[in-house]
Amino acid sequence: MKIVHAIKDLQEALADLRAQGKTVGLVPTMGALHAGHASLVKRSVAENDATVVSVFVNPTQFNDKNDLAKYPRTLEADCRLLEQCGATVVFAPSVEEIYPEPDMRHFSFPPLDTVMEGAYRPGHFNGVCQIVSKLFDLVKPDRAYFGEKDFQQLAIIREMVRQLKFPLQIVGCPIVREEDGLAKSSRNSYLSAEERKAALCLSRSVFAAQDLIEGGERNADIVRTAVREIIEAEPLAQIDYIEVVDLGNMQPVDSLGESGLVAIAVYIGKTRLIDNYLFDFDE
Repeated sequence: MKIVHAIKDLQEALADLRAQGKTVGLVPTMGALHAGHASLVKRSVAENDATVVSVFVNPTQFNDKNDLAKYPRTLEADCRLLEQCGATVVFAPSVEEIYPEPDMRHFSFPPLDTVMEGAYRPGHFNGVCQIVSKLFDLVKPDRAYFGEKDFQQLAIIREMVRQLKFPLQIVGCPIVREEDGLAKSSRNSYLSAEERKAALCLSRSVFAAQDLIEGGERNADIVRTAVREIIEAEPLAQIDYIEVVDLGNMQPVDSLGESGLVAIAVYIGKTRLIDNYLFDFDE
């Protein structure tokens, strides 16, 4: 496994791979890697000849500078995990390497980015699209891998690829959970023991939504209420949003069709966590 920090070194490594006719998978990350990231890397390793993993805490997608400052940076441990997973190249650039001058590009993909994270974290998806489009241009991957925990982000990246005609396939990968159900997240490390226990209200609530929907419930308000009651019963939890949305446009719905997304964002203490239940009975 090769670790590179400069764009020119990344491009040299990629030129060697391309010269050998190898297919390339890309897994963009912000580091602080866990089993969820590992599942993306392993999928890419299985489906491509070579896998590039970027490790970059992207400042343009943080609307809270304190969140940016405290985001965990664990490159040494990340590289050990990535080597175990079979990654070919780790690209771990500095902010100056990626943004030698401010990125003035503006990305907007309504209505996908007008609700949920788009409404509660202004500028977040613009920053995501800035870094992901840069990585697509630099790596020119055949496939790129993203987790379904950030499903709205995944939908927006797919739309960006469609509109800007990037010649690659976007692969969404299922949420990976702890044994007790909590969705894997780099931010879980912020939680105290008491908060870690309280955070289980997120997974309990989306599992309750799953039970209702798989049991035939199609009234979105009933699903939202069931989710809300579970979270509100936890004293350390503060709801940011609970949404039941259409998979196609990410807009809230009153009644559920054959596919949809139940998405939640909740503060546990000062830590903001997200989770979701994705369903598509047409598949």
